Amino acid sequence: MISRPLFCLACLFSLPLAAQNASEDATELKEVVIEGKAESLLGIATSASKGQTNAKELMARPFSRRGELLESVPGLIVTQHSGDGKANQYFLRGTNLDHGTDFAIYVDGMPVNFRSHAHGQGYADLNFIIPELVGELEYWKGNYYAQHGDLSSTGAARFKLVDSLPQGILSTTWGEYEYTRTLIADSIQAGAGMLTAAIEHQYYNGPWELAADARRWNGLLRWHWEDSQDRVNVTLMGYKGDWMSTDQVPQRALDTGLIGRYGNIDPTDGGNSQRYSLSFDWERREGRTTTRANAYAGYYDLDLFSNFTYFKDSIARGDLLGDQFEQKDGRWFVGAGISRDWRFDALGHEQRLTIGFATHHDFINALGLYNTSGRQRWNTVRQDDIYQATYGLYSELEFKPVSWFRVIPGLRADLFHFNSRNGSLQDNNGNLTKGIVSPKLAMVFGPWAKTELYLNAGLGFHSNDTRGVTITTDPSTGLPADRVDPIARTYGAEFGIRNESISKMVNTLSFWWLRSDSELLYVGDAGTTEPGPGSDRLGIELASYWRPTTWAMADLEATWTWAHLRTANPPSASIPGSIPYSLNAGFTLGREEGLFGSLRARYFGPRPLTEDYADIRGRDSLQVNARIGYRRKNWEVALECLNLLNRADNDIAYFYESQLATEAAPVEDRHVHPIEPRMLRVSVTWRF
Repeated sequence: MISRPLFCLACLFSLPLAAQNASEDATELKEVVIEGKAESLLGIATSASKGQTNAKELMARPFSRRGELLESVPGLIVTQHSGDGKANQYFLRGTNLDHGTDFAIYVDGMPVNFRSHAHGQGYADLNFIIPELVGELEYWKGNYYAQHGDLSSTGAARFKLVDSLPQGILSTTWGEYEYTRTLIADSIQAGAGMLTAAIEHQYYNGPWELAADARRWNGLLRWHWEDSQDRVNVTLMGYKGDWMSTDQVPQRALDTGLIGRYGNIDPTDGGNSQRYSLSFDWERREGRTTTRANAYAGYYDLDLFSNFTYFKDSIARGDLLGDQFEQKDGRWFVGAGISRDWRFDALGHEQRLTIGFATHHDFINALGLYNTSGRQRWNTVRQDDIYQATYGLYSELEFKPVSWFRVIPGLRADLFHFNSRNGSLQDNNGNLTKGIVSPKLAMVFGPWAKTELYLNAGLGFHSNDTRGVTITTDPSTGLPADRVDPIARTYGAEFGIRNESISKMVNTLSFWWLRSDSELLYVGDAGTTEPGPGSDRLGIELASYWRPTTWAMADLEATWTWAHLRTANPPSASIPGSIPYSLNAGFTLGREEGLFGSLRARYFGPRPLTEDYADIRGRDSLQVNARIGYRRKNWEVALECLNLLNRADNDIAYFYESQLATEAAPVEDRHVHPIEPRMLRVSVTWRF
């Protein structure tokens, strides 16, 4: 680790002068090495489902999309039902998270999820992340943690970017279906700190009959400084992408041969997106007190064209313009947070008190929904200017009265402000301020024989789209519309065990329950979700990680979930898209030099596509990916095989009503998006 001299941007926050002049006297901080999932968390974790993984483990996983990095969270499934530039679809704990609702994602201190988004509440697009610059992924499951607020009922994950690179990276990848990717990144001395710069370009056409023509540019500049007390990161990130989409297609069109497996119905679907952000993260350690602060600002834009019902509405209108619609989102976002940990001795043991505050603001201009044909607008359904603000205050006490027991009560209070202005339909204008308080509790028993027991409980929530909170008139029909609750309450509990009695092995077992006052259900006609009845879920999760040596690791993660809607009609109580069981397993081999390899399998079972589970179900899916390569000190070459078994499974499946141009009436049918066929990719990396 490099000792950093003299100048620190944190002086803007009035740090003591001694910290600014510490170059000669600063002592070198001991480097903390995150060993990954097999690392011991006894005495540290507050639940059995808390964990982390490091860069080495993440980069050893073969993946086709960077969003799949999140599949290192046990039980989390990442799929795609549209073009490569669109946010992934996520599933966790029996919940169809759509594009991010109820699972909070952060990059350092900056949230990724967008509320009141054009395409769905909590939309979390990870395309702006460069995988090689992720140093650690930390994750939590459940709503038992005071530091997490909105959109975190099933859990949260935080990508921690590397402070600097030990070596420069020049990497290039070539693959089937015109896949190319090039990355160059390096860290250099810049004043008193280290400056990391990276630029990435990727192109992919895919196996689709409609060429995806998916292009992306990613860039990063990150300045890092640290001394014996302070760590500072200033990060500028940018992403720009555009693509053509092969969205989900009706099963009947495949069965009759109207289109091939990789065919499409509307060849003009697709989109473009960009995201730019500047963030500041500071951490100060003074004895047994730690202060953390962050601030960020950014701009985001999305223009998305989709057609999920094809000609259903068009034929009803008496034309053949089709049912394509455009969702437009353009916003500025700003936010900040600060927290402080105090550690002190009482009753012969160390105790901890944490107090924190966070705020986030979205300024959304012309959030639009339009009817289009061939990407040409012919009708404005609605267009809104939105301001949404959140203020969250939380506290948590970790109290240890005896050596074998910890109790961690927490309390969180959040205040929301919703403001919507609709130029063409002023009935839907509105302002609303709403608050919610969420208590949390964790109890940890042990360790005994390298085993800890956990009891967790908490209240959580997710906010709803501002447009639904302030609506009075349906813009499509002109009829009165019911407003949705601005905040939907969730309730969670978990009992878990963590065992490390077997040498070099970590085993966890969790039994959990989650209730929601309002379930967000997928609506095929709109291509989004809307609030529905409440729901109950319960499940079991097993995770096992074995690292017999520093160069070998095997892992197994299995989940089972039971989920149902709380309705007055029990036979129609299944939750569409709720995955009942999943399995993620693999092993990795490889030393610092020489041969290395990885083999991973991900399976999820058949799931209901309607409220009646016995009626319509989606097929199960098995994906096996493999990677093998050879590395020396400064270079490596690797061969990846995605979908090794060449399975013809589906990435996603829905059931709803649609109509093709040749059909006399709408038809209820499965609508599927296939996983991509077996493909090979070769990567060559030089480190300098």
